[in-house]
Amino acid sequence: MRISGTLSKQRRYRGLFSREWFFSSDPEMEMESMTVNVTIQDFVADVVSEMFFRNKQQISMEIMFLFPVDSDTVVHTFHATMGNTRVEAMLCDKKEAQQLYKATPGMENLRYLQDQWDLWGPVFACFLGTVPPNEEVAISLCYVQELPLHPDGAAKFCWPRQLFPPPKFIRRHLSEEEIPEIPEDLHFRIRLQSARGVSHIDVNSSCSPLQYTAPDQTSAEISLKSSPWIYDELELLVYYGGPHNLSAVVESRDPKAAPGSLLGDPVVMVTLKPSIPEVVPGPGHLGEFLFLMDCSLYQDAQNTLLFLLKSLPLGCYFNIYSFGATFKAFYSQSVEYTQETMDNAVGRISSICPDLGGCDLLGLLRSIYSTPLLHGLPRQLFIFIQRKVSSEEQAIMAEVHRYRDYHRCFCFPIDKCESFYISQAIALETKGKCVCIHSKMTMTSEAVKCLQQALQPLASEISLQWDLPPGLEATVIRKAPEMIFPGHQSIIYAQIHGKAQDPEADVATVTFQYRVGSQPFHYTLRFSMSPSADDSRFPVHRIAMMHLLWKLAQQGTSKSEKEDTWHSAVKLSLSLRVPSAFTSVMAVRMEQSDIEHRDSLLPDSSMLLSPSCNLVPCQLLWLCGSRPVWFKSTKFWMVQKCQLCLEMLSPKASHTEVLTQLSARYKDFQIVGSLGMDREIAKENFYLSTLG
Repeated sequence: MRISGTLSKQRRYRGLFSREWFFSSDPEMEMESMTVNVTIQDFVADVVSEMFFRNKQQISMEIMFLFPVDSDTVVHTFHATMGNTRVEAMLCDKKEAQQLYKATPGMENLRYLQDQWDLWGPVFACFLGTVPPNEEVAISLCYVQELPLHPDGAAKFCWPRQLFPPPKFIRRHLSEEEIPEIPEDLHFRIRLQSARGVSHIDVNSSCSPLQYTAPDQTSAEISLKSSPWIYDELELLVYYGGPHNLSAVVESRDPKAAPGSLLGDPVVMVTLKPSIPEVVPGPGHLGEFLFLMDCSLYQDAQNTLLFLLKSLPLGCYFNIYSFGATFKAFYSQSVEYTQETMDNAVGRISSICPDLGGCDLLGLLRSIYSTPLLHGLPRQLFIFIQRKVSSEEQAIMAEVHRYRDYHRCFCFPIDKCESFYISQAIALETKGKCVCIHSKMTMTSEAVKCLQQALQPLASEISLQWDLPPGLEATVIRKAPEMIFPGHQSIIYAQIHGKAQDPEADVATVTFQYRVGSQPFHYTLRFSMSPSADDSRFPVHRIAMMHLLWKLAQQGTSKSEKEDTWHSAVKLSLSLRVPSAFTSVMAVRMEQSDIEHRDSLLPDSSMLLSPSCNLVPCQLLWLCGSRPVWFKSTKFWMVQKCQLCLEMLSPKASHTEVLTQLSARYKDFQIVGSLGMDREIAKENFYLSTLG
């Protein structure tokens, strides 16, 4: 991969989240200022950011903007301004986007990028154009995100260290280092809201004292006074008061939207975090354990598989699959674990034959997922793999995501194998664990540790019961999962229909029921139907719509019903600019003068028809390289800016005929991206060299 700047391989680090290269210490696109406003309500963050970069080189630079796709994040606003031009994006019907792609010069560069880049994973790619020397680039990026749960129960928000202005200086010796200063023109404010009350925070940066803005401590705010240490991203932990098992947030409807539509009705977000006592489940309630063995690993993993098989508890269900170019199951369906079935499986393990052919993990997972859960028992997969999964990573992750609420995966890729990154992604998506295996000894010991984790009690038979004021009813958008594992939670979204018969009656009740083994639990929460906060940005609605669009994409219906579903899904997606399986992203470059008159255009007009507008190469891609695109402990993933040996992007006339046919149905959409890591990595390289 060609990187803008001098590439130096002075140090190489191994591991999923480590970097394998450094840049020269000469910054190229330096951040000059930024303003970030974050609103965190329970476990949803709404982020509005504006960043200004400048080309410090004496030559023009061609900039590409990348942002990996996160299944828990909706990026709904992005635009970049350079001089008198602006690059913006729109969301449009995926079927029609295929025709627009043909009218976009330079789209072949994205296909080249997909095959040649050394990064791995799903990303959004967009060419921003050429930035002259000393030219400023203004980036606006807004997104909403479901925040992950920290092990101690806090909501965890992260911001990449690459998106802080550079520190003023770094002294040469560690003992004399001074904490870098934040420029005066950096503003980073975080507002916190929760009906349970904001208890306290923990942040790895200097900030103002927690200032409560409500007498009952249900809202507060802080502002950063300095950036985190040079190696760290910003990490904020928010702790709430009150009970943690069950909480609810109600977001008001959009008065401009039609009642009955998702945006025209209130949406309630319910957080479920079951308390799971240390009890021993009774027989028959220990779940289903599936062992997936790469045939090429048979010689190394035979003893590990035998050890795991003999360590299972009586009463559970199990099956063993071997896979290579094809896959084969020991049993047509999982069998109950008894002395007889265990002895039978041990005798059949020796029949696994080494296979140096392909790796049909996708076919195997589809076969497993198509099998219903046995008696509602939790399903947990142990995947041992060393071969590359060819070009099926995207399809595999789509299947894993579709069934992520129904199972958990423990993955054991062999050190340096080409399937390590997809193994990590599978484990992350299913709230499991991925362990890189370095030897036969570590394989057995690590697999046993994961089995011990898999045998811990969990919450199952989960259900919610609603009691709303007369005249109102709840339609669940994302239903409760089949199971919730220890240390995890699940967030449910529901649309509130109807009109309350008594306007004064605004108290609702939701009851959370589940079992741990044979022991039942239930929690009841009374909450107000009045909106928890006055927020016209609709962050909860956006996340709820993301889940609704996922559900629509998975429905199997007749051809006519699919057509109706498609049109309604596209309309939903465009209403709040939420990307989906039914839409594609298109980017345009236009003059500022055209932007100033955009509001005066007729409703059926499109900015695409303006003579000053040009389509820009822009698409969602799955990169098939050797290095993952995400970073540890954050789901706000960033990728470096780079300069490829591609043709220059010069303004060209749009394909008027195609655009005329399609433009009337388009609405504005803003894409995702990041300008680069090279400045911070170069700084880190410079600092490490001073220590040497």
